[in-house]
Amino acid sequence: MLSLTNRFLNTLPGDPNPNNHSRQVHGAFWSRVTPARVAAPSLLLHSPEVAAVLGLSDAQMHSPEMLAALSGNGLLPGMETYATAYAGHQFGNWAGQLGDGRAILLGEAVAPSGEHFELQLKGAGPTPYSRRADGRAVLRSSIREFLCSESMHHLGVPTTRALSLVLTGDQVERDMFYDGNPELEPGAIVCRVAPTFIRFGHFELFASRGEHALLRQLIDFTITHYFPAIAAQHADATERMLAWYADVCSRTARLIAQWMRVGFVHGVMNTDNMSILGLTIDYGPYGWVDNFDPGWTPNTTDAGGKRYAFGRQPGIAQWNLARLGDALATLGTATPEVLADALEAYERTYAGEVNRIFRDKFGLRDDAGHASDASENEATIDAAFALLVQHEIDMTIFFRALATAVAVDDLHPAFYSEREWQDARAAWQVWFDGYAALVARQHASPKQRAARVARMNAVNPKYVLRNYLAQQVIDSAHAGDYAPLAELLDVMRKPYDEQPGRERFAEKRPDWARTKAGCSMLSCSS
Repeated sequence: MLSLTNRFLNTLPGDPNPNNHSRQVHGAFWSRVTPARVAAPSLLLHSPEVAAVLGLSDAQMHSPEMLAALSGNGLLPGMETYATAYAGHQFGNWAGQLGDGRAILLGEAVAPSGEHFELQLKGAGPTPYSRRADGRAVLRSSIREFLCSESMHHLGVPTTRALSLVLTGDQVERDMFYDGNPELEPGAIVCRVAPTFIRFGHFELFASRGEHALLRQLIDFTITHYFPAIAAQHADATERMLAWYADVCSRTARLIAQWMRVGFVHGVMNTDNMSILGLTIDYGPYGWVDNFDPGWTPNTTDAGGKRYAFGRQPGIAQWNLARLGDALATLGTATPEVLADALEAYERTYAGEVNRIFRDKFGLRDDAGHASDASENEATIDAAFALLVQHEIDMTIFFRALATAVAVDDLHPAFYSEREWQDARAAWQVWFDGYAALVARQHASPKQRAARVARMNAVNPKYVLRNYLAQQVIDSAHAGDYAPLAELLDVMRKPYDEQPGRERFAEKRPDWARTKAGCSMLSCSS
């Protein structure tokens, strides 16, 4: 059914202690752990695209053997289960050992293409890295993880994927609001898929403990298996490490630029939630900005400091990369100054990516033959953002409308209130007149104008996974109706298409969602 291997388990040393209890694990990359059995598993949803990548048919996905594996109740031939050790900085503070406290790996699947993909169950029970927790997950957080993984992929944002969503038949106790009133909720498990789940925190753990031989081993393993071009180009270990670090910086920069393009806010950008491959990983209290607000965070834990707010994500990513650089510096083979030079790849890449992305979002060109285009583009974009932050204007609707707008009134539907529109209309009229003139000059022919609209619609989605949409299908699922969940997933598979008849999924956040739990902000509770 699946061709399975396990390079991580077979190459890197593991924990000799077979007991599954919370503890500090030293001198090891992983601990063997058996998923906890569940009462009555049922496959609620799966991604046909991910299954196809792995070479799995629909019939195989619905087989009893696959259901047992995806619920933690059994293993397919070749599967080995384990959790990995890592550390991290959480909200800017060193947190020490963390590890896979709610995730259990099943091994690596070798796809028909020859690519390797790790399979990981999230919510399958406790591990040695479960700190005061049961390792379980509930249906609401599992739905959000599944939907967001697949939505981000179809938006074109690098991400881990989701193969399946399984109901366990168990009840899990959670205190959603941290107010001392826990409730029982339906349990669920998501099977996540990625080339690797290695994070910045894996490297930080061994650096913090002075386990330099293990740190070097992890660096070599990572470069060999996931950065083969760098391994082939550099024979010297230090040069190889620096080239790899610069590549990680560039990948992370491209990722964050994509987050900013679609208005995604991760919510918990701790170093243990940063993928070494530049993938979006660990979907917790995430969200999409509704009205354009650089200071918005979806995370209740972050409400005071707003460390992980939308507009701060580029700077936080750079800070996290610097912490990875600090870990590498403990080896003593590269000076902090040399590592800082490699870190500059982040700034260069991010600046180039975000400039290109926002030119595309506004439908502007810098190759139209006018020397002033670059400066006029920048001034026009900056002026628009200055106006966007002054009033409640829906980011997604604004950019989608801008592609075909012929008058400033075409932007009216993006405003959250008539009063906001009336207050802002005059200022937007001035901006739109200048913008329209610039667009007309840069796209003089009908062919160029048509290409501009197509290019804008290819980077400005009509549909994003707004928090209120996710909460609506969660509420339906809790009531036993899973059809809305399947429909929302289908809508998110084609976020740039018009999808006639589904316009309701592109509507602004309704007023009732401003304060409803799960729609405005979310906690880290699962």
